[in-house]
Amino acid sequence: MTGPAGDRGARAALADAAARFGFSATPRLDAELLLAHVLGVERNRLLLTLDDVVVPAGFADLVARRVGQEPVAYLTGTRGFWTVDLMVGPGALVPRADSEILLVAALDHFGQRPVGSILDLGTGPGTLLLAALDEWRSADGLGVDRSAAALDYARANAAALGMGARARFMLGDWAAALDATFDLVLANPPYIGTDEILPDEVRGHEPAGALFAGTDGLDAYRLIAPQLRRLVAPGGVAIVEIGHAQGDAVSALLAAQGFATQVRHDYGDRPRAVVAT
Repeated sequence: MTGPAGDRGARAALADAAARFGFSATPRLDAELLLAHVLGVERNRLLLTLDDVVVPAGFADLVARRVGQEPVAYLTGTRGFWTVDLMVGPGALVPRADSEILLVAALDHFGQRPVGSILDLGTGPGTLLLAALDEWRSADGLGVDRSAAALDYARANAAALGMGARARFMLGDWAAALDATFDLVLANPPYIGTDEILPDEVRGHEPAGALFAGTDGLDAYRLIAPQLRRLVAPGGVAIVEIGHAQGDAVSALLAAQGFATQVRHDYGDRPRAVVAT
């Protein structure tokens, strides 16, 4: 990692890479994460030691793949979410920071009360379930997904986080096969309309089944909403992620099932979740 020509080489390499990532909202961050990954260090460590860094040959390969708009999380194989780091790759939806508002809403609902059981519908690589289990460490949970590839990541993540005994995963079509109640039900279903414009790094690389849900993006909610009432234990809550323009529509679908609803906003102050009690 160290060498006499490190300062000029590392800084120039990062600047050059960032300049090629004009399609990204965070080009410099992308470059730093890729260089830290190929060096096998944390990004903070990289930034503190730039004066000594020699850029490995493998960095150029990662930069070229990023120019092809592969997601950074697929290139590094990990993405941080809430308090956990998750392994991700092709076939698994990349965790987004804005999804953390579902955890914030759950904490607001339960306060100091314990959570015993958690269900995550459309768990992907275990994102919401494992973050929730890290928050409520006496709870156990179940993650359901239609993608066997995503569930492979979820099981690997549970094992890596020491949650293998508390987290179960099953292949399924939402909650159709379930006959149980849960204190906390979380869901991040696909909610993109099939004709909506997405960045190439999303549409071209992330699994379509985790993104698209009919022409209006509401098909998954129409399936999930009737299932939720029998899943939520007394005093419990269901929290469902939404697209920023879907608050009214999803609230109406849940209200038709007898829920009281509240829309919660994400870190960018956009509608991001519906809380149903």
